[in-house]
Amino acid sequence: MNLLLELFVTFLKIGAFSFGGGYAMLPLIEEEIIEVHNWISHTEFIDIIAISEMTPGPIAVNSATFLGYKVAGVLGSAIATIGVVLPSFIVMSIIFHFVYKFKNSPYVDWIFKGIRPVVLGLIASAAISVAHSTFADIKSVIIAIFLFYIVTFKKFNPILAIVVAGILGVILY
Repeated sequence: MNLLLELFVTFLKIGAFSFGGGYAMLPLIEEEIIEVHNWISHTEFIDIIAISEMTPGPIAVNSATFLGYKVAGVLGSAIATIGVVLPSFIVMSIIFHFVYKFKNSPYVDWIFKGIRPVVLGLIASAAISVAHSTFADIKSVIIAIFLFYIVTFKKFNPILAIVVAGILGVILY
């Protein structure tokens, strides 16, 4: 199969079978690009996630764009990005037309209540996967715990937390 078509189909599948946003997509992206297609290593995947989190925009779109570029250049980044957003675009266009008709239906409410635990599980899976390969030693664990604490409980600015993490990384490593 042509590489561009393979990129498109892969990210179309990721976009079509992921619910809950970019973090929920990460386990599927990881499986497809590392395990199935072997386009990048796990370390490169972690780097793509880090860059995708720091750049403006949804993490799934950013990671599709970065991976597409790494695999097939500028055209690959466009194809991967279109593939990952196309299913959501189609579904949201269809839902938009029917939202007023079914907005008070208990069945719709039940469906969304059933999807929520799956989304939480996918996000937890992504967090565990990233944590497993990111925590190289005790220093990285301490940095993570410290920054989690100050961002979550002390309401420290997340952008400054990224800067602090970078400075701590330079100092400690």
